[in-house]
Amino acid sequence: MQSQNPLIADLVKLANSAAGTFAGMTREARESARERVKEAMGGIDFVSREEFDAVKDMAAKAREENEKLSQRLAALEAKIGSR
Repeated sequence: MQSQNPLIADLVKLANSAAGTFAGMTREARESARERVKEAMGGIDFVSREEFDAVKDMAAKAREENEKLSQRLAALEAKIGSR
């Protein structure tokens, strides 16, 4: 059941327009804030999680190999020292 009153119809149109405008302003503010953060952090170099994990794994393997080589060196030095 719709109202035939043009004043009420105009108020409804005004309310709908205001809601649309408010939603647009909210969206615009969010995008503007996102751009400002990107600009502020533009000079900072970040790595992705995948790159970080890859380097972390490489470092762990290097530590393991270093430990094995240290043990081999100690065994060789002990062998040379016992002569």
